[in-house]
Amino acid sequence: MHVEDLLRLESLDLTLLWGSPPLLAREISGVTATDLEDPGRFLQRGEIVLSGLVWWSAADEEAKTDRFVAALRDAGAAALLAGEETHGTVPEVLVDACRRHGIALLSVPVHTSFRAITDTVYLRQWGDLSRRPADHYALPENVRGELSRLLADGADPDTLLTRAVAHLGAPPCYVLSATGRTIARTPAAPPLPARQAARRLKAAAPFAAAPASTTLRVDPDASPYGQWYLHLPGPVDAPPRMLHEIAEVFAQYRQGLLRRRAAARVPATELLELAAAPRPGSAPLPAALRACGLPDHGPYTVIAVSMGAEEGAAEAGAEALDELLRHLPGRRFATARLATGGAAAVIATDSGVPGAGAPGAGAPGAGAPGAGAPGAVVATLKGLWPTLDACDDATLPYGGISTPAAGPQELNGALEQARYALTAAVRAGSADGTAQLTAVEDLTTLDALLAGIPADVRTAFGVHALGPLADDTNPSHRMLLETLDTFLAHNGSWARTAEALHLHVNTVHYRIGRVELLTGRDLARLDHKLDLKAALLCR
Repeated sequence: MHVEDLLRLESLDLTLLWGSPPLLAREISGVTATDLEDPGRFLQRGEIVLSGLVWWSAADEEAKTDRFVAALRDAGAAALLAGEETHGTVPEVLVDACRRHGIALLSVPVHTSFRAITDTVYLRQWGDLSRRPADHYALPENVRGELSRLLADGADPDTLLTRAVAHLGAPPCYVLSATGRTIARTPAAPPLPARQAARRLKAAAPFAAAPASTTLRVDPDASPYGQWYLHLPGPVDAPPRMLHEIAEVFAQYRQGLLRRRAAARVPATELLELAAAPRPGSAPLPAALRACGLPDHGPYTVIAVSMGAEEGAAEAGAEALDELLRHLPGRRFATARLATGGAAAVIATDSGVPGAGAPGAGAPGAGAPGAGAPGAVVATLKGLWPTLDACDDATLPYGGISTPAAGPQELNGALEQARYALTAAVRAGSADGTAQLTAVEDLTTLDALLAGIPADVRTAFGVHALGPLADDTNPSHRMLLETLDTFLAHNGSWARTAEALHLHVNTVHYRIGRVELLTGRDLARLDHKLDLKAALLCR
């Protein structure tokens, strides 16, 4: 498909603002929608770029627009399609920049959605396969035509995979997610447990074929958590290019799935915003739950995740969480990014019907049979967490899980619980450099409970409870803190404290007396002991 083909489609109603004939004849390799000021690193050569121009304002200097268009030129973008909805029209400064840098510019009217453009491009690309010269491809022409029709008709992934490899003798073949979830398999392929599949993927070299097995990435540009793999566990006599074309079929299928899930994120975001409100109205929450394909009665479990504070971490968290929850067979859920950072999901932990729910609701998975009741859901997620962690060696995922919420009005408390448990997981994981998933029910010790308190609150409590002793730059104060810590650890035993510190008992009495004087606490009282123990844990 070429840029000029888009202008001929009356259904899209696009307008050419600038573009010479050679630019309009450029072939389109794909579509990227972005509103980043510098999208260059996310673009592939030959893509058309859809932008709502949210990054631009009338007060901006011309250089900002120039940098944006220069990034498209350097990445080899085929054209820029600019939406009119944000500003009512496409700014002249953008037209001038596209003219300078040689980028075709088309305007997108308010009544044309970016999704319509994306769907048009990808469906047209696959419809063109059977009309292109056969020597460009390894797949037989009739197979390409059949796969194009199956994609356009919305065939299920099992059917797509079975038909794609039928001419190879129907070998056992899988399409697997990054965490080992089976997305599709041929009739000859036996069920593959998720953990076993994940181990195979971890051991495989992407894009490499070995005599014993073949594993290919479906979409090289996908994130570590959203990646799919074409996996043939046995030897197969097929040109590598043919297998890459089959993988590309599933890249197109995956892109359509992602567009549908992105649409489902809108009601999910509204649901989580309502859940975060301390006193949501009685009607909006049930309506928001139904819009997400969830029942308007409980119980529900809420899980919150964090992938760090870097750019894109919230989206990675939402993608990782979505992938994780698809291992829960029959569980319906809604996932979205949180305004405060990270992502969260509401999971219906009733006896929902497998596969029920609106687009974006949880679908059955192959990794966790029987994960139904709230306790089983938590156990399943904990079992899968190491597999999720293994998807990306550069990032540590942290998560927090609430106790069950009986109904919609308890979702606010469940979300707060999940956030609290997440804070505890981040603190514990940061201390030993490991990924952590913490449930509220795991917070059974004072140390674990305090771990969920924000760092600034912990620090303030420690400073006020310890008084002058909080200044541990003073050698005398450090000595007293060590004695206090040992004294509390030995349940207030003078003799055992003296033995542990190699001191005389009278010295211990003297030091504890100094601690009581400086902190205003009486260590003969249990509540004062607990106060100081908590203060030491908060340091």
